[in-house]
Amino acid sequence: MKFYTIGYGGRNHEDFISLLKQRGIKTIVDVRLYPDRAYSGKYKKTGNSKIGIQGLLSMVDIDYISLIELGNIFKNDKEEWPKLYKQFFGKVGDILIERLMNALESHSGSYCLMCCEKKACDCHRKIIANYLVKQGYEVEHIE
Repeated sequence: MKFYTIGYGGRNHEDFISLLKQRGIKTIVDVRLYPDRAYSGKYKKTGNSKIGIQGLLSMVDIDYISLIELGNIFKNDKEEWPKLYKQFFGKVGDILIERLMNALESHSGSYCLMCCEKKACDCHRKIIANYLVKQGYEVEHIE
């Protein structure tokens, strides 16, 4: 199984969708802790599946899953968050990856982890991706 990762920060929604479509992404897994607080309305999770990120993706037949439990609970620790999140994932990664796999059971095709930061090196999704690689999965960052 192959996973992609992407950050929407600094991208207009047309470019964002184009990058997903080029790779045949069928399901986005939102790994933001607060998907309802996005600075751009197009990327905000709402209670209405016709607007925000759910609406944007549904227009191009891409499924949307929000897994806030994969969110970066240490983001406010500006300097320390990578170390803290990596330690956290080292302790509970198996459980979180199991939650991810369970969420994907009813979906097929290519999967992409999504967060805000454009570059994976600036985002906790890189730590998730590294954990997936250690579990034998292939991961490609879309940048």
